[in-house]
Amino acid sequence: MRLSFTGVGTALITPFTKKGAVDEQAVRKLAARQIEAGVHFLVPCGTTGEAPTLSNEERRRIVELVVNEVEGRAMVLAGAGGYDTREVIRSIAELEKTGVHGILSVTPYYNKPTQEGLFQHFRAIAERTRLPIVLYNVPGRTGCNIEPATLARLAGISNIVGIKEASGNMTQMAEYCTVVPPEFIVLSGDDALALPLMSVGGKGIISVIANEAPAELVQMVEAAERGDFTTARRWHHKLFALMQVNFVESNPIPVKYAMARMGLCEESYRLPMVPPKRASQEKILAVLKEFGMPVATETRA
Repeated sequence: MRLSFTGVGTALITPFTKKGAVDEQAVRKLAARQIEAGVHFLVPCGTTGEAPTLSNEERRRIVELVVNEVEGRAMVLAGAGGYDTREVIRSIAELEKTGVHGILSVTPYYNKPTQEGLFQHFRAIAERTRLPIVLYNVPGRTGCNIEPATLARLAGISNIVGIKEASGNMTQMAEYCTVVPPEFIVLSGDDALALPLMSVGGKGIISVIANEAPAELVQMVEAAERGDFTTARRWHHKLFALMQVNFVESNPIPVKYAMARMGLCEESYRLPMVPPKRASQEKILAVLKEFGMPVATETRA
């Protein structure tokens, strides 16, 4: 087991039953499938896991299930972020009891903090937990951005160990890699930018596509880690259409639809997430078939 959050981390979907409850059996099966494929760490209860619609009790239970399923075979990085610093600290304290290995914490959304507010928010969280923290920068969803100078300050806090960068701004991503210490982990939050980021010093990906094609993405990232960018590019080109179609509508709608059609979970979302439009469904299915994925006629658990 890797002792850091590098390589491929899967931003796990949260499977629900047809009645809308967390499907605990499916949570276990999906986690086991990831480990069997060689994924390096798992990330439950993030954006792809529909975290905003999970109760605190559900979040803790999902993380507990994943930790117990992997049984020390991989690291688990649990999502715990929000716009109320005190509530984030309380949530992390509950997650600590599950045996989780680290916390992925998104920037506060809606209240649009300043750069100093971001620094103070994450410093307050770090001071209240023993767990390592990976920051999550996704300005397209949160309305705020961790600037490189702010990241350099945050990287000086001992248990802030990395960042998932999903701004889509390659210039900023490259600058991140230059302003942090060598041991600090810069991860792509966009599948399509994982390989470019790794070429300038990034250390992997927290991935959506790994839900569908975990073993294939591991091949790409491990090749890049070895410096074999010829092989890594081959995998990138093979996976690229699937990377793109996962965002034909808002994440996690396409990936959840795809996994349901692959027979891995029920096609069940929580509002305000809804099933993809018919045109999007056809695009997703076409890419799955082209990739050679088994596609069920009807969705099943």
